[in-house]
Amino acid sequence: MQAIELLESTLVPYRNQLLTHPLYVHIRSVADIRQFMESHVFAVWDFMSLLKALQRDLTCVAVPWVPQGSPVARRLINEIVFGEESDVNEEGAPMSHFEMYLEAMAQLGADTAPIREFIDRLHQGQSVTEAEAAFAHLPQAQAFVDFTFDVIATGQLHRIAAVFTFGREDLIPDMFIQIVKNLQAESDVDLRKLIYYLERHIEVDSGEHGPMALQMIQELCGDDPKKWQEATEISQAALRQRIALWDSIYQHLTQAEPARV
Repeated sequence: MQAIELLESTLVPYRNQLLTHPLYVHIRSVADIRQFMESHVFAVWDFMSLLKALQRDLTCVAVPWVPQGSPVARRLINEIVFGEESDVNEEGAPMSHFEMYLEAMAQLGADTAPIREFIDRLHQGQSVTEAEAAFAHLPQAQAFVDFTFDVIATGQLHRIAAVFTFGREDLIPDMFIQIVKNLQAESDVDLRKLIYYLERHIEVDSGEHGPMALQMIQELCGDDPKKWQEATEISQAALRQRIALWDSIYQHLTQAEPARV
């Protein structure tokens, strides 16, 4: 078994736990989707920071430009950046996936004030830790973001790439998209932007970015057993963080019953 296959095999129990999480089947109303998105948006945001950390260290983003790193890794990361940061929305307008998500939240009436305040604080020069005051009411989302930035702070590209690759947004299964589509048919609230985001993100991740990211992991770990072990351990930790985030959203939804709209 190749190293990448061995790594993926160790993640199967965590992925199965996520893909069969009771959170999905418990989402039965537009209000439930709003609550899900209000926490999940921070995971959508920090995904881009992982990506930019990889671009920063695998390519040259300084002036004067000089060739840096592996040409293969450069091409892989730049193609992923293009797709994630400069995709097009359902109307053909250039937009990052994060911005698409914010549009979808606004369309269905989810509260975007905390994530917008968080971004504003970052624009003002606050650190991530300081800016997290904007969503202090979501401690598990904070823990998720803190984990991501702890990994980025290591500066170890194989660890960062592993979290980027195996803690991906394609952990939202097709079942969730079908739930959203059913609610669209039953509700007066327009969910088309969310449906587009989910379908587009999963399509791009599985069809293009997923295979590229796996190739990048192989490029960064090479034949170094220590790097493969570290990539495995940090990937497992990333999935445990995702499970904890899903658990917290599920608990909030069950505590909020029966106040569903």
